[in-house]
Amino acid sequence: MSEKKLPLPDERLLELASTLQTPFYLYDEKAIVENARHFKELFSWAPGFCNYYAVKACPNPTILSILGAEGFGTDCSSLPELLLSKASGIVGERIMFTSNDTPDQEFVEAFELGAIINLDDITHIEALDHAVKKVPPVICFRYNPGPERTGNAIIGNPVEAKYGVTSDQIVDCYRIMQKKGVKRFGLHTMVASNELDGTYIIETARMLFELCVRIYRETGIRIEFIDMGGGIGIPYRPEQKAMDLNHVSAEMKKLYEQIVVPAGLDPLKIVFECGRCITGPYGYLVSRVLHVTRKYKHYVGLDASMADLMRPALYGAYHHITVVGKQDQSLDHTYDVTGSLCENNDKFAIDRMLPKIEKGDLLVLHDAGAHGHSMGFNYNAKLRPAEYLLRTDGSLVMIRRRQTYDDYVSSLRFEGAPVAI
Repeated sequence: MSEKKLPLPDERLLELASTLQTPFYLYDEKAIVENARHFKELFSWAPGFCNYYAVKACPNPTILSILGAEGFGTDCSSLPELLLSKASGIVGERIMFTSNDTPDQEFVEAFELGAIINLDDITHIEALDHAVKKVPPVICFRYNPGPERTGNAIIGNPVEAKYGVTSDQIVDCYRIMQKKGVKRFGLHTMVASNELDGTYIIETARMLFELCVRIYRETGIRIEFIDMGGGIGIPYRPEQKAMDLNHVSAEMKKLYEQIVVPAGLDPLKIVFECGRCITGPYGYLVSRVLHVTRKYKHYVGLDASMADLMRPALYGAYHHITVVGKQDQSLDHTYDVTGSLCENNDKFAIDRMLPKIEKGDLLVLHDAGAHGHSMGFNYNAKLRPAEYLLRTDGSLVMIRRRQTYDDYVSSLRFEGAPVAI
């Protein structure tokens, strides 16, 4: 079972919501730091272990800096993410640049920052040459196992995926880069997303370890590191259990000793790109009830909408909801919990059992610390909410102000600007 706790006592949360404009995001620094340290400790046996935090999960420099201070790197997939990483003090090989359909400018910026460039396709070798015109000191390839491996239910069948180098191309990729003068190599894959079954992670390690041996035997190249990608999920539902990472780590260590060591490839660094399992459980969307109404069903209307948290509308994803101050009341009312967008799928919950809700109640949506604020948008000209950090000393700081109308229209040209042709 997964216990859904609030980061603050009810009284303080209600007090904050009376002074701060809802909706807003709240992150728990103490819990994030403790979780990051625990994750590192779990894999402390692994040579050169590092987690490259997926910037897309929570692209806020304050969060990235906190994780950077714990020894984390960043996993970036775009130019703005690279610049956010740089602004957070994370540069060089502490950046893993994994992108697809990549513009030249992004290859150039990644190269100039000294990032590890992880190529998504065999044709990207030529694209990188064209953009950078130099040979990077280290290169990585993203591997797509195709029919040799099934992805999980969320990431789908690798054969249908747009990502990665195929099994019959992967060795040639390393040969090509070896001839170009690259001396150091990595190997990456991503075959699961939001997964709670540790078997997926263990078998991914087996696949990459065995592929490292194959590459070595066919080319003489010793892979310096494997990048397991992300994919470790969190228990969004109270009845779910978190992945047993102690078991995953122990089984990966056994495989390392069975496959890597006898092949003479020890030490082989092991890294991850986890975002969701690092910050996801420690972010909260706080929203106020504007309306409680009955049509053909009972509806609770919030001042937040799917523009603030789109996972439920996009994926049918579950986010636990706490009605602040009513945790001890019976869950004896059935509601659809909705937002105010002009879209009928703007719902945080459908037929959710909750205590009796009244106008003005404060609701907290849990597990919003990854792929929450970052996936927001401005449809219906909805303005993006503020983000706040609950510091380890109990103080509260704003780490992103609420978007204003002036922000929203700042890139518009009302009368049009002349364009040179």
